[in-house]
Amino acid sequence: MTTLRAVLAAEPDGPPGRLTEIDSSLLGDGDVTVRVRWSSLNYKDGLAVTGKGRVVRSFPMICGVDLAGTVEACQTDAFALGDEVIVTGFGLGEDHPGGFADLARVHSEWCVPMPAGLDSRRAMAIGTAGLTSMLCVMALEAHGLTPGASAEMPVVVTGAAGGVGSVAVAILAG
Repeated sequence: MTTLRAVLAAEPDGPPGRLTEIDSSLLGDGDVTVRVRWSSLNYKDGLAVTGKGRVVRSFPMICGVDLAGTVEACQTDAFALGDEVIVTGFGLGEDHPGGFADLARVHSEWCVPMPAGLDSRRAMAIGTAGLTSMLCVMALEAHGLTPGASAEMPVVVTGAAGGVGSVAVAILAG
């Protein structure tokens, strides 16, 4: 058993979440172990740490809805040791231990190879909010929105001061 640092979610009606040392057995199941380099701070993480929202399904839970890092072990041939990967979604930090730890254990099908020209820090600067924003803009494009068409098809972004909304505004403005 290995000890590692992690941010644990607050249990309902319990003390706030905390940075602590945990046993690696709390990493859960998966066929890929990733040395986490960066994770973003998402609204759901704030709810989990404060215990204000019911986003976490079981306790103890490592917070962090995404992560980027280096493959340290892989039980399949999907990734080699040292490969840089991104993981977002799939219930990280809710149903499955998330990215706010030194290590994460995830399923290989959840991992995306790091795109060329991007590193872990930049990937998590974009984070889940940026990915969600881009998916929204792509959906608008699939429904006929084209660059320069704003006069014929105006776009309104609600919640534009939040993570997803502010990135969506930046993408649409570009």
